[in-house]
Amino acid sequence: MADIVTNSKARRDYHILDTFEAGIVLRGTEVKALRAGRGQLQDAYAEVRDGEVFLCNAHIEEYSHGNIQNHAPKAVRKLLLHASEIRKLFSLSSVKGNALIPLALYWKNGRVKVALAVGKGKAQYDKRQDLRRREAEREVERARRHRS
Repeated sequence: MADIVTNSKARRDYHILDTFEAGIVLRGTEVKALRAGRGQLQDAYAEVRDGEVFLCNAHIEEYSHGNIQNHAPKAVRKLLLHASEIRKLFSLSSVKGNALIPLALYWKNGRVKVALAVGKGKAQYDKRQDLRRREAEREVERARRHRS
């Protein structure tokens, strides 16, 4: 499972409650652009509309060798999930404070997949606590390496 693009801010800004794997409907030039590593998930989110899930605000750059039929970089893309998963996502995302966040785009058996998470926004003090905890773990690891 080789990541194409990851959303580095997602785990920092959200408590991840549940994760799902979804397929994504892409055009040929979008796949070629992703093969070249030309995608971004910074401000992306997903939403459930009319019993379907869509990935919004994900940026896949135009393919450099594309022609007039090239794709739109910020197009809304449909995600492929089972009906039971869509119902579960809808019920989880309808809770106040929860959001559907794409964590990564990656290859699986030659197809592009999306790691989709249900997350609850972190408060500023939660982010600071996480920073302190990570820094303490790094110091312990440094001390352990220094001893040996």
